[in-house]
Amino acid sequence: MTRCGFVAMLGAPNAGKSTLVNRLVGAKVAIVSPKVQTTRTRVTGILVAGDAQAVFVDLPGVFAPKRRLDRAMVDAAWRGVEEADSVFYVVDAKRAARAGDDPEEALVFEGLTKRNLKAVLVLNKIDLVEPPVLLGLAGRYHASGHFTDVFMVSAETGDGCDALKAKLIERLPEGPFHYPEDEVSDLPARLLAAEATREQIFRQLHQELPYAAAVETDKFEERKDGSARIEQTIYVAREGQRKIMIGAKGAQLRKIGEQARAELSKLLDRPVHLFLHVKVQEKWDERREFFEGWGLEFDA
Repeated sequence: MTRCGFVAMLGAPNAGKSTLVNRLVGAKVAIVSPKVQTTRTRVTGILVAGDAQAVFVDLPGVFAPKRRLDRAMVDAAWRGVEEADSVFYVVDAKRAARAGDDPEEALVFEGLTKRNLKAVLVLNKIDLVEPPVLLGLAGRYHASGHFTDVFMVSAETGDGCDALKAKLIERLPEGPFHYPEDEVSDLPARLLAAEATREQIFRQLHQELPYAAAVETDKFEERKDGSARIEQTIYVAREGQRKIMIGAKGAQLRKIGEQARAELSKLLDRPVHLFLHVKVQEKWDERREFFEGWGLEFDA
């Protein structure tokens, strides 16, 4: 008898959900950057262990939305929770240890109560917090009544992740696999390519252009020699942002392209020819087609 289930990764922005999904799956399926709110879409990572398959849904962070895009991201997070068999609430232990009342955490608790759900608490980044502090945090969260279990892990180093994975697999419901055994993600290749480029934009321009860019894959062509030709457009809202993205004599755009191409070659396991263009599109984050491409509800 096989077992399979969907696991929603819920939490505040920058709690380390994407890093944890990558660690548990054993492959990179979600973009990771030092900036919060990097996950815009529901990225699925797939873990197969013997007769069990766990499908992780890496959700956008839960926060108080201000823009249409914010509302769509939070809506996607809660829809993912409602559709899952299990919910992991991932907490940045270092942040939790020094924070008082956390408005984002209050939103999560409110959402769980509204849906009559309990979650598995995952205290992440334990390598940055002293053990007595961690025990205090675990006790505080357990007393809230929202959690069935508490795990302490470091997604960055892998500490505690094997125990978390073992308990997860043990609790998966019986049923057939939803995906082929050799798949690690159901993210379409065009969207995966766009995410790889967006990750490099975050990493290299997170001070100058936080959240100001969108990436669309215009063409993804499989070539006869086994390589892939990918053409992408980077959308920004203002001319000044376009100049920052391109850089002096195109240096910044070349650097973004080189790093994204190297990452895509590893992810796709083939040579990649990547061509980037930058276009000014005012209020791109208010355009329905972007939302549809990311699997977000425009009218959330």
